Amino acid sequence: MEVITITSEAFQKITNDISEISKKIDRANNQHPLSDKWLDIQDVCLLLKISKRTLQSYRDNGTIPFSQIGGKIYFKATDIEEHLNRHYVKAFNLKK
Repeated sequence: MEVITITSEAFQKITNDISEISKKIDRANNQHPLSDKWLDIQDVCLLLKISKRTLQSYRDNGTIPFSQIGGKIYFKATDIEEHLNRHYVKAFNLKK
């Protein structure tokens, strides 16, 4: 094994650069946490807490778009997020 020696300034620069790259990756992931991800039937059922049959009904009536490759069904995570946002009900205050 070869040992490489660097100055403490060079080591600090490398450490800072890695930290900056990590921060940029975190920011990019937080901007669109679900974008560009594809989910299968099991993922969507677990996410929405629905049965496979309910998800089949959503596919049949066009509630949630999907892609099919061979016998495998996939859903865009952004489409699931949009579905949830369309059915979002804001809290309301019942004043008496």
